[in-house]
Amino acid sequence: MSDYAPALTRRQFVVGTATVVSLSGCLGASEEMEPVSIESGQNCDQCGMVIDQHPGPTGQTYYQDNTPEGHDPPARFCSTTCTYRHRFAKEQSGWTPAETFLTDYSTTDYETQTDGGKAIISRHLGREAFASTETLTVVASSDVEGAMGTAIVPFSDSADAESFAEEYGGQTLPAEDITRELVGGM
Repeated sequence: MSDYAPALTRRQFVVGTATVVSLSGCLGASEEMEPVSIESGQNCDQCGMVIDQHPGPTGQTYYQDNTPEGHDPPARFCSTTCTYRHRFAKEQSGWTPAETFLTDYSTTDYETQTDGGKAIISRHLGREAFASTETLTVVASSDVEGAMGTAIVPFSDSADAESFAEEYGGQTLPAEDITRELVGGM
């Protein structure tokens, strides 16, 4: 066995380096799928409303091989209802959701106020206010409204969701169990 190792050619070095960089980009994709702050004036990718002008929970979705029209990912939404409607519509078009984030009311100092006899829940748009749907329990069909009417209100602590449902009505379920039928009936 020889201690001699042939030197890499420039081409071998460049191709090898490019491969490592490409693979590290693929491996790092999950790190890029984190919630972002929703900025003033940004529009909902489902209905077009200006997100920061409306109350209630909001959402963001990253898709595996697709991006929203007109801006970098994630797709952003004025409500949980628009988040799910967009996901369901895009899934029918062949888009695959990679990660969805919703406002986590267990981590925010939220308020509800009465407006015209209806309870309306506050909005929270900073990146720290969002959590993955994989970790959330939602309250659906409560007496609380957001941007698109009756809000689907998410919580990372299921006890918070149960307490919210006791106060405002509705049913609790895992955020991943929201169906097209449930959203369509709201």
